[in-house]
Amino acid sequence: MAWIVLFVAGLFEVGWAVGLKSTEGFTRPIPIVLTAISLVLSMGLLGWAVKTLPLGTAYAVWTGIGAVGTAIVGIVVFKEPATAARLVCFGLIVAGILGLKLFSPQ
Repeated sequence: MAWIVLFVAGLFEVGWAVGLKSTEGFTRPIPIVLTAISLVLSMGLLGWAVKTLPLGTAYAVWTGIGAVGTAIVGIVVFKEPATAARLVCFGLIVAGILGLKLFSPQ
């Protein structure tokens, strides 16, 4: 269950990271509120997950999900470049996440 909670926390991390762009420098009230809600949910779920999972593993997986998810949104929504080198590097992050899941004591 902690892994599922951690995955959802990572998705909310993507939400607040992408939300930062939507706030346009914290000048738009509704995106600010949505970003803040996503941030609180992300941190809360991460906090719940670390009650069971090792802190270092949970944090690395959480940030990895956030980094790769945000990069995917950047490529798909904001038309950021999807070069082969970037995709390989994102793949390495995903491989690290999977490795941590496979070799974690929980």
